[in-house]
Amino acid sequence: MFYEAELIFLRKLLKNFHISTHIVPAEGNDGKIDMGIRDLLGMAQDYRRMFVEHSVEPNTVYKMTDVFYCSYVFILLPGQEHQTLIVGPFTNIEISRQMLLQAAEQFNIPPLIFAQIEKYYTDIPVIMNESTLFGLINTFGEKIWGSLENFGTKTLNLTVSKEEAGSILRSGTRAAGEATLSIEILEKRYSAENELLAAVSRGLVNKAEQMMSNTSQMQIEQRIPDPIRSFKNYTIILNTLLRKAAEQGGVHPFYIDGISTAYAKRTELINSISAGRSLQREMVTAYAELVKREAAKQYSRPVKQAILFITQDLTAELSLKALAKRLNVNASYLSSLFKKETGETLTAYVSRKRLEHAALLLRSTTLQVQTVAQQCGIFDVNYFTKLFKKSTGKTPSEYRASKI
Repeated sequence: MFYEAELIFLRKLLKNFHISTHIVPAEGNDGKIDMGIRDLLGMAQDYRRMFVEHSVEPNTVYKMTDVFYCSYVFILLPGQEHQTLIVGPFTNIEISRQMLLQAAEQFNIPPLIFAQIEKYYTDIPVIMNESTLFGLINTFGEKIWGSLENFGTKTLNLTVSKEEAGSILRSGTRAAGEATLSIEILEKRYSAENELLAAVSRGLVNKAEQMMSNTSQMQIEQRIPDPIRSFKNYTIILNTLLRKAAEQGGVHPFYIDGISTAYAKRTELINSISAGRSLQREMVTAYAELVKREAAKQYSRPVKQAILFITQDLTAELSLKALAKRLNVNASYLSSLFKKETGETLTAYVSRKRLEHAALLLRSTTLQVQTVAQQCGIFDVNYFTKLFKKSTGKTPSEYRASKI
């Protein structure tokens, strides 16, 4: 088919956003299009109503929302003997635990079945703004149908009355012991989690960020009534897992502890789910970049230790002689090795790190300039001011004023 490359690209792109795609014949369905929710609830007959009973017309993009608040986009592929491309499921609303509990009470859903349904919704991507998705679909439509003018869109809504739904659930729901759906979802989730941690431990920043974009729009299973506290708990767990991934990536515990502590404090300040998701994405990127940065430094042990001592306490005595004595190596040897491996002298490295920290303190605190200098290990404020102006072109006071 003339659009095979574009179809492959579209499906791969959607997969990266955790959106499933299927290509099925007009009369076919493997029960997995909806990720198994209808099979679980004894509603297998509803598959036909979803995609077969509707007369799917060519040159048309269909959007359908079902009784589970899940949406699908589907189109009849040209020249493929009535094969249909189905995109979904996804939802454009957050499905809260309260909503699920109310539905469970209304339709007398058994507790174990409810647990599986709850896990089902944790695996459904949430797309609050569908414009990007439909931009991709319409671009694909331009390819297969020639132009935007050559196809249209239709919206379908499937509804089931309370009586019909109750009757279906009472007569068809699987035995409570058949927890196959939740098992599949858990296996999928743990597999994705392990893949994410592996990417972080190897410093694969782009892959880690992409994987977070896959999962960041998914629901979070609520194990306690307070959704914000539940999200904080998940973020604490993620921080712990990322610590271990960074350690496996060869990062020294000193660096890991600094970033972990900072994110632990910020986790407790989360005040919304969207803010929590942003923080989780930032955390993953930060840990992956840390591993990448440290892995790229193929320094010898003396140089690594010298850098660690410098980073650990900028107020300490960090002269070449003092560091060489602390490391029990010859000063000339350390000087030569440091310059060879880092590209700058040890003295220049120490000065740069102190001035970088000074700039940070001037931007983020109201400490007096003399105090900032002392916190950076430079105890002569006049000398500090001279060094700082030489480095930035501004005095410490001028620099602070420019950042307000």
